[in-house]
Amino acid sequence: MSITDIQGQLLEVTVVGCNHLKDTEWISRQDPYVFLEYGSTKFSTSTCTDGDKNPTFQEKFVFTLIEGLREINVTVWNSNTLKSDDFIGSGKIQLQKVLSRGFDDTTWSLQTKRGRNAGELRSILHYSNALQPATSFASSAPPYVTLPTPQVPLYFKPLSTNTTAPYAPSAYPAPSPYSSYPPNSAVYPPSPYSAPPPATYPPPPYPPTSIYPPPPQTSSYYPPGKVRLGPYPRIYPPPSY
Repeated sequence: MSITDIQGQLLEVTVVGCNHLKDTEWISRQDPYVFLEYGSTKFSTSTCTDGDKNPTFQEKFVFTLIEGLREINVTVWNSNTLKSDDFIGSGKIQLQKVLSRGFDDTTWSLQTKRGRNAGELRSILHYSNALQPATSFASSAPPYVTLPTPQVPLYFKPLSTNTTAPYAPSAYPAPSPYSSYPPNSAVYPPSPYSAPPPATYPPPPYPPTSIYPPPPQTSSYYPPGKVRLGPYPRIYPPPSY
């Protein structure tokens, strides 16, 4: 369908909420609501009590498109009980993007009557007869793929003795071509030295120990023939010189 052939088609508009609205209350918190106008079709959201500067609505409306009319007028008001409602700001929702792509979640700016910033309006637009399918829902991340888990046997299966079976070679090393230790003594020349005699048991006795106290020694202090046996006894009186 051509983008110019929109007469009578349906457009869904969801008013999500507002951010950073101009504050028209001096003491209490303001109670905002949103008024939408497209041709002769008019809708109004419910009042967000105490919504103040960041009200939330989450309300959806369906408009019948008109050929040549590519914008929706929006006005945000502050609801009052004892006096008329206060004007907060107004703006326009452009329809070119949603009519070509089928989806639009742009945030629209609001202005005061003097052209100053009055906050912003958040909305989501859907159009099912767009030229291109909606792409805003597509994720930029690559698809998640679950890798298969390798199956590990719980028990060890012995290798088959059949050499023709298609089993992997054994991980154990091949037997060595050399003979095992110790080598054959016949291939070595005989030793010129004889083997030491085997040790006998029990071992030979140790040499006799010394006798204590030692035997008496002849002292040169006493005359010959006199033997002194230790410090006692002494011969008294001592001999004369």
